[in-house]
Order: sequence, then C-alpha cells, then structure tokens
Amino acid sequence: MKELDPSWQAYFEAQFSKPYMLSLLAFIEQEYQHANVYPLKEHVWNAFNLTSLDDVRVVIMGQDPYHGAGQAHGLSFSVQDQVKIPPSLKNIFKELNRDLNLTIPDSGNLQAWAQQGVLLLNSCLTVREGEPASHAKQGWETFTQGCIDYINDQKTGVVFLAWGRFAHDVCAKVDEQKHCVIKTSHPSPLGATKQGKTFDAFLGSGCFSKANTYLRQTGQSEIDWDLAQFIPQTLTLDF
Repeated sequence: MKELDPSWQAYFEAQFSKPYMLSLLAFIEQEYQHANVYPLKEHVWNAFNLTSLDDVRVVIMGQDPYHGAGQAHGLSFSVQDQVKIPPSLKNIFKELNRDLNLTIPDSGNLQAWAQQGVLLLNSCLTVREGEPASHAKQGWETFTQGCIDYINDQKTGVVFLAWGRFAHDVCAKVDEQKHCVIKTSHPSPLGATKQGKTFDAFLGSGCFSKANTYLRQTGQSEIDWDLAQFIPQTLTLDF
C-alpha cells in the first residue's frame, strides 16, 4: 500500500503490528492469487485514501463489498461508473430525492461524498466473487470496528449514519455526548420501510438532512449530497 493519508498513519501502524492483521493480510494475498476477489487490490484502501481522518464528518457503515465483477471499488454502497445501480443504492437515491429534492444521479459512484469527509467504510474490505461474506471472520471486522472506535476517541462532532441492525451494533459504543448517531433500517428492498422501537424506516427518515442539521449546529460545513453535479474520477492505489 502506498500514499496512505498521514492522518491515518498512527491507527494503521498500530493495527498492522498485531497478529490478527498479519494473518489477515496473508489470507487476503492467497485469495487474490487463487480466486477472483473484489475490489481490485488497488481499490481496497480507497475509503481511507479518499477521506482523511482529519476530514471525517460523516461515517456510513456497510458490510461486504459488492461481489459482482466491476462493481466494488473500496467505498461502501458505491459502484463504479457505468455499472448498474444496485437495489440498496437505488433506495439511498430515492431518499435523497425525497429528503433533499435532489436529482437521482445516473452513476452510483459515491466518490464525491468521500472527498467531502464521508467515510464510506465496509466491515469487510474484500470478498470472493459471487460469495457474500466469504472474507468474514478473518480479521477485517476487528480492523474496521477498531477504526470506528478510533474515530469515536480521536474526534468530536461526527455523524454516524447507522443503516440496519449490523450498523447499529457496530456503532453501539459511539459516545453520543460527543457525536451524533442516526439509526434507521437498512436501505435494501427488504428493510427500507421497516421501523423499530429505536430506529426509523430508512425511506422517509430524513437522515441526510438530519446529518446536515447536526453538522451546521456544531459549526461544521454541510455535506453537499448532490451527486448529479459531480463527474467522478478513478483513483487507483497499490494494495
């Protein structure tokens, strides 16, 4: 890996010296040699290289990268240009349109959000083609949960958009006295309209306007969620 943003250096150095990470990296290297793995090696760390720790204002937590060819590029929920927009992302765009009256974009590339301080982080950063959760329980969850904990400790005023039960659990230890956690159901077609006792249904939640309201109230600049105005550029980095 090269060109890691310096603001993440301390966290990465601490994790990369631990046995679990050495085991994980060995496993991932073998997987890339013997199977089709996504995203491509040069895209695995994109979330960290596009969004510095210093710039993080919003965190959106996903689980697996997309496991189809050409989809994943290291950002949760995001797909590369010219790729069909997946169902969960369609619902994300529907809520953006309903909540902020934004035009639904033609591309599912969320890089413009990442470049504004939205950390688009999956719990697992790699997956085998056609095999969801195939790289689960190999160490990625330790690394990414540690990242959430590190942001919680090191920063104040971050909005955690926790979509679905999994994200609720990952964000369970976030200090809500110094950060904002907005819980909804998952944007997938199976969960987007479900509402619980402690969270709103994703569709109709207003989570994007709520995030900007919190940022504004804490003296931070809002996120420009309007993707239709951006033309994403491809970022490639070595593993």
